Amino acid sequence: MSRKVLVVVSSHSEFPGTRRSTGYWVGEVSHFAEVVEAAGFELDVASPRGGEPPIDPKSVSGFQSLDGGHAAYQRNAELQRKLKATLTPEQVDAEAYAAIFFAGGHGTMWDFPEHERLGALAAQIYERGNVVSAVCHGVTGLFGAKLSDGNYLVAGHAVTGFANIEERLMGLGSKVPFLTESELRKRGARYERGLPFLSHVVVSGRLVTGQNPGSTKGVAREVAALLAH
Repeated sequence: MSRKVLVVVSSHSEFPGTRRSTGYWVGEVSHFAEVVEAAGFELDVASPRGGEPPIDPKSVSGFQSLDGGHAAYQRNAELQRKLKATLTPEQVDAEAYAAIFFAGGHGTMWDFPEHERLGALAAQIYERGNVVSAVCHGVTGLFGAKLSDGNYLVAGHAVTGFANIEERLMGLGSKVPFLTESELRKRGARYERGLPFLSHVVVSGRLVTGQNPGSTKGVAREVAALLAH
């Protein structure tokens, strides 16, 4: 079995029509890397545009800088290097990976859902008997993932992702293009929600999803456990 895991992050840098910046959420990458690399797996990183994607500034400021996510990023020089030169989805061969992980950050809402290649990679990795995972807004990377039978990958699966109530509590319900929870339901997923902003991880076969940034390590542990078997 391959010992490689593909991490996918957003290339999108701002809320359209506003001065609010976004991007990928650092802790959702660094916490995942910390757990999965400790389990003996190597990571590659891709983004819709390739190159150096934008960091959501809120993920490295205030209390977020104290929760270990930014600290874990700062002490992982190899991860930093890969995040400064991400692959494009077109450069990725699905057969090389034991798992794929879609990290979140609001940026994903604009460049993950309609990206055909990202959806295809998730479907291909899943249909090869491998693991598909995502956390928070990263589940938008699964929106376009369809299996060979034409069904959405998430259809019939228990899944989670950033909840409608969490979006509204952040005051962003009217500023985002859609509500992630609602879109998962539209694709036939059986959405499950835990308490707002607390860790909640759902495992449905080889599909692992986490509700919010605090769920990242839990997702990583479940991915590592599935890969160990």
